[in-house]
Amino acid sequence: MLHRYRSSHHHPGRLALFVLLLLLLLAGVTALAVYLVYRPSRPRFSVTSAAIYSLSNATTVAPVAAISSAMQFTLLIRNPNDRSSISYERLATYATYRGQAITLPAPLPPLFQERDSEVSVSPLLGGSPVPVSGDVAAGLATDQAYGVVALRLVVLGRLRFKSGPFHSGWHSMYVRCDVLAGLKTGVPGQVPLLGTPVCDVDI
Repeated sequence: MLHRYRSSHHHPGRLALFVLLLLLLLAGVTALAVYLVYRPSRPRFSVTSAAIYSLSNATTVAPVAAISSAMQFTLLIRNPNDRSSISYERLATYATYRGQAITLPAPLPPLFQERDSEVSVSPLLGGSPVPVSGDVAAGLATDQAYGVVALRLVVLGRLRFKSGPFHSGWHSMYVRCDVLAGLKTGVPGQVPLLGTPVCDVDI
């Protein structure tokens, strides 16, 4: 009687597939560990001071309305990452009131931030009248008479991170800082910030 015996050796193809899957698993675990170590956090923005040199209705002839202004904000940018530096470019900033721009965008120079560092910029905004709706012009006149104006400082641009040997791609950045400024009629210059300005950063 003849007996057939199965070979105890593994099929070479299955062994190669097992080794490949094991290598892919190890590569995935390594990539995840590196990502968790070098994962950057978004920068933090805050408005530390503001100066309003002029802010008025350039025309009140309905239905045309425009606001003329000259103002300056000091913006503190913090990189909270202790393993990542940040590069910024194509930066521009402008101010809005009640959802409408009241200054033209002002360009800012490219910036580079080392790890765990801070940098401040003080853009000067305004200079040319900007068309707005009649409601916005009327609202500004009312708020000025009351002595408090709610403004929003907007910063646009893009950034990228450098974490150790790794460089991220460029990411669009949109920053919004809500500022409540106290005004004194006929007293241009530095104005008090009422409360703590809140900045939201979207990347």
